[in-house]
Amino acid sequence: MLTFFIALLTLVVGFLTYSVVVERLLPPDDRETPAIAHPDGVDYLPLPIWKSFLIQLLNIAGLGPIFGALSGALWGPVVYFWIVFGTIFAGGVHDYFSGMLSERHNGASISEIVGIYLGPQMKTVMRIFAVVLLVLVGTTFSTGPAGLLALLTPKSLNVTFWLAIILVYYFLATLLPIDKIIGRFYPFFGAALIVMCVGVGGGLVVQGYELPEMWNSFANLHPRALPIWPLMFITVACGAISGFHATQSPMMARCITSEYQGRKVFYGAMVAEGVIALIWAAAGVSVYNGTQGLWDATTSLAGQSALVYDICIGVLAMIGVIVCPITSGDTAFRSARLTLADWFGIDQKPRTKRLLLSVPLLLCGALLSNMNFQVIWRYFSWSNQTLAMIALWAAAVFLCKVHHNFWPLAIPATFMSAVSSTYILVAPEGFGPMISKMVSGEPLTGAAAIDAAAKVGYPVGIAFAALCFAIFWFKCVRTNAAE
Repeated sequence: MLTFFIALLTLVVGFLTYSVVVERLLPPDDRETPAIAHPDGVDYLPLPIWKSFLIQLLNIAGLGPIFGALSGALWGPVVYFWIVFGTIFAGGVHDYFSGMLSERHNGASISEIVGIYLGPQMKTVMRIFAVVLLVLVGTTFSTGPAGLLALLTPKSLNVTFWLAIILVYYFLATLLPIDKIIGRFYPFFGAALIVMCVGVGGGLVVQGYELPEMWNSFANLHPRALPIWPLMFITVACGAISGFHATQSPMMARCITSEYQGRKVFYGAMVAEGVIALIWAAAGVSVYNGTQGLWDATTSLAGQSALVYDICIGVLAMIGVIVCPITSGDTAFRSARLTLADWFGIDQKPRTKRLLLSVPLLLCGALLSNMNFQVIWRYFSWSNQTLAMIALWAAAVFLCKVHHNFWPLAIPATFMSAVSSTYILVAPEGFGPMISKMVSGEPLTGAAAIDAAAKVGYPVGIAFAALCFAIFWFKCVRTNAAE
């Protein structure tokens, strides 16, 4: 288990060192935060740092670091590499800047921040992208825990029953002031989440599972030979970097009481999520004796929920796995409400105006819950990473404008531009089937289709990333240098 413990230690060291470097790029000061300057009793509420951290962690640590890490483990221990370095150099940076920029702009949603730094056209794109993503997240994080709860309860309490219960809870969490449900119950949910991590991670050690070492199996171990690039980088999703976090960070930007809390709340919560992803990736690659065993379990059991149930050790660990997604789903719909409110300038203090936005959002989630979960998850993963790419570019422009070192933002932004564009060109749910047929002259499936589409998708995706950086350089860097 040496690779696992090295990866775990690297995440801790990354927080203690690189997060300090990132903080210096946007240094905190003694200005009043929005929660102190104008609390409204609904969304702008001062909270102690421990509550802000736990809420932020539970907001972002949904099914992403669990389902995504388990799916990513199909490529073998190479997934550790992306979880660790993605968290430190991309995810943590992304979360810190999305939270702190929101705090500096009166708690504005990420779409409004993008509009400030990338222009009104990108603001419109981001608004649409953010609302669609948040509804997809809310739907994904309701069907998943509903399936898990159905496994733990009598057959009469089926998935439909639990789905209805969860959606009713989501409605209340979306509508009521943040301290009524989220601020009151999240500390207990946080304890369940910590117990879950200890239970699963401790079980791997105590029961003596053998984890393959990265240096012995750095190659692609996927049972169906699906390529690591770009599929693994999209599949892991929230376990390394997530645009969904950019929609959640403004919620705590409206609640922190000091800018000096930003590094711990935003960057720190992302590192904690990286630890969760690392534990689940290790569980997936070891409990089933390798990637082939994991693949067989994934296909033989009734979906990812059953796979999680099979791995979990103890009732409290299982509760943590259920709480994890529910506490992201509720704030996904809440963030969608806030994004729409910012978009159309609707005051959210009156309850009737909150109802005006909450009811349609939950109805959309209820309708989408009838769709195939795997289809929703794949589109969520891609839109999630694309939103992260846009948020990183907005933060890079901010740093460029204030004459700071923009490279810590520009490099991951360019990388994620390549990941997102390449994926949509080669993946089965994107343009992959069309491009592979065009290249090969016949319809292909599986790895063969992806390999054929990659002949076009890879160079075009890399070219798109290079174009994004070129536009950033000439529009921002050179312009500011000339001034």
